[in-house]
This record gives sequence, C-alpha cells and structure tokens, in this order.
Amino acid sequence: MALTFKFKDSWNRRSFLGTLGAAFASLAGSRKLSAAPANGTVATPQPDCNRIASGLGSTGNVYEELGVTTVINGQGTMTTLGGSLGRPEVETIMTQAMRNFVSIPELEAAAGKRISQMLKLPDGYTAIVTSGAAGAIQSGLAGILTRDNEKFIRQLPDLTGMKTEVIIQKSHRNPFDHQLRGTGAKLVEIESRDDLKKAIGPQTAMMHFTNFANSAGQIKVDEWQKLAAAASIPSFIDAAADTPPVSHLWDYANMGYDLIAFSGGKAMRGPQCSGLLIGKADLVHFALLNNSPYEDVLGRGQKVGKEEIVGMVKALELYLAEDHDALNAEWQRRLDNISTKITAIKGVSTKMTMPEIANHVPSMQITWDQKLVAISPGDAAHTLRSGKPSIVLAHGEDGPGLSMTSFMLQPGEDDIIADHLVALFRAHAA
Repeated sequence: MALTFKFKDSWNRRSFLGTLGAAFASLAGSRKLSAAPANGTVATPQPDCNRIASGLGSTGNVYEELGVTTVINGQGTMTTLGGSLGRPEVETIMTQAMRNFVSIPELEAAAGKRISQMLKLPDGYTAIVTSGAAGAIQSGLAGILTRDNEKFIRQLPDLTGMKTEVIIQKSHRNPFDHQLRGTGAKLVEIESRDDLKKAIGPQTAMMHFTNFANSAGQIKVDEWQKLAAAASIPSFIDAAADTPPVSHLWDYANMGYDLIAFSGGKAMRGPQCSGLLIGKADLVHFALLNNSPYEDVLGRGQKVGKEEIVGMVKALELYLAEDHDALNAEWQRRLDNISTKITAIKGVSTKMTMPEIANHVPSMQITWDQKLVAISPGDAAHTLRSGKPSIVLAHGEDGPGLSMTSFMLQPGEDDIIADHLVALFRAHAA
C-alpha cells in the first residue's frame, strides 16, 4: 500500500524525509531481514558470544554476580519478573542484528511487511514493533491525533487544534490507560449504548477497548468495533496478553479494528521490551512518526532497537510454528503433578482454572483449611519467595489462597514447587 506524507519543512538536519522515504520504499520491495552486509560494506567481526573471558558475565551467572536473586516463576508473564524467557533462536538472531547499522524506519517497515505476511492480515494492514504494548497504545493514539502533521507531532501533549477525547467503557479503565492520558487526551467514560451515542461528538478522536475486560462491559468486543465504524471513529483494542490462543493475532484485524496492541515479551517470548502495533497501514505509520527514532516526538523515549525489532519478528515466526495443543497439555501436566503431591496433605485442595481472555493458559488455585495448616496465603507466598530457590506464586489476586500458572516454568521446576509447598504445609500442619 503506497503512502504519501506531506510536510512543509524538513523534519530536522538528520533528514526526516529521507529516512521516511526509505522506510516506505521497503513496503513495495522484497527486502529480507538479514544480517548479511550489503555490497561494499565490511561486516563486524563475530565474537564467540557464549564466552566472556573476564568481568561481568565471566561466571555464566550475571545475576548472581550482581547480587540479584533469580526466581522460579509460577506467576506468569509478569513485567516485574522480566516477562518470559526468550528462545535460543531469538538470542542468535538478535546477536546477528547487533553487527550492522540500518535505517530504523526502513527496518520497521520491512518488519511490518513480514509480520503482515506471516499473520495473513487483511489487505491494507501492517505492523510495527513497539516498546511493549504500552508503547503501542501511546504511539497509536498519538498517530490518530496528529496524523502526519509535523506541527501537531511536535506539539503533543498539547492538543490545540486536534481532537481531544477518547471514549472508553467505565469498566475498562485500568492502570494501562495512563498511556492514553499521556497524549493529553481526555478519557470519556460510558457504560451503555445510549451513553456512547451521547458521548460521540466533534472532539471524539478514538474509541478504546480493553479486551481483558470484555465480560465486564455492556458493549462487547465485536459490537464496539462495529459501533466505531458506523460513527467513522478509529477503534483501538488493547490485546496485550491475549495470546494464547494464537488466532487472536489476526482475529481483531479481521473484525475490523483499526489498531491492535500486543505485548511481545509475554507468551510469544519475544524481547521483553517489545510489542506489536498492528493495524491500518496509514495509522500504523502515523504512529511511527510519533515514535523513536524521530526527535522532538512524544514517543522518543519508547526506543526499540534493531535487535528487538528483528528479535520480535523471529519470535513471532517461532510462536506461529509451535504445537499449541501439545504446549497446553504439558502446562496442565505440570499443574496436575503439583496438585497430586500437595493435596495428599490433609486440608489442602486445588482447583484448575483457565482465564477467559488474557493469559488464557491452564492455571491453578491452591487453598487450605487454616485450622489444619496454620499459615496465611500472604505468609506462604512470602516464605516461598524468600526461600532457596526463590519461588514466586500469586496470592490474593484471583481468589483465596495461592494461584499459579505453569507456562513459564522450566523442565523440572514443577517438582521443585511441589516439594517446597509440601514442606511448607507440613511445617505448619496442626
């Protein structure tokens, strides 16, 4: 899809228009994401990245050297724990990407083309790699507000001359809408369809949907997009943790959502600082104009390196090729293993669950009769976290007791968790 951007003046002395033209030229080409140097360039020497002779990393355990405790992660793809663990192939390709210089806008456009092909997105859709789903949300709205107007891009979050309102269901408000408010936009809360009809006006820039709250709102995910389209208002869906199932990567584009945000560092196991903004090609590129590497833009601090861009493309490729049914079966087996061991203790019980949307993976609630096992869930979680090895399980978030998932566990860690829970419960048995 050819795109034309008109600016009255050059962006800056680093030739904004030049890099922009190079970026979109790649949309029509067949450029490959490759670390091979172009003719006439000299490739950087390729050191053995698995061996560090001295200094930080020389022991093979950089966290231990820094005095930081590693944990067994039974809580899931939490940003505070580092998201997920990358695959060796992603590590390798990110190392390849370190060895050459490229135009970041050109690379973003090429990556977006590859992503749209892999996901078989509808005609006119593309993607960019962003600084997490949060970066996708902010830059996506910023692009809707400014389009390709250089004055407006530099002006944000001052919305003078622009639309100023984003409509959101009251039940969809959450800490992540700070990214929306960061653009300067005002969030207009509604609850019913009648509220929505009254809220739409000349200042309405976008309608925002938080997908993990789908069941909480009166207007559901498919209807929200249809209502936005009928009013000729761009629709945005925050689908940060919506994989698995893998089909969500294209479901919302097929529904017609104009922009979709995903986290790259969760189930897809891309770089922790990566995300995806998928959507209508013009809006995606307007988002890029409001993002790093450009200067004097709201998203300058949301930098995504060449390594993360290429790493995200590779992680997506690998994620699409996985046997997702087999993975679900393995995750459930791990939970069953833990359940069998801990429920042998009198008073301890488990319940298997599956979140409806976000983090849609096998999960387990662990509860106990505190008359028989005299420790509170909070103290149990603290004891596990402060032990050796350190084990992180959630408590007080999804119900009583402890809760956990197994999809971020490494082989054998389910046995370790089970053994430590058994020891903990026995130590506090009445």
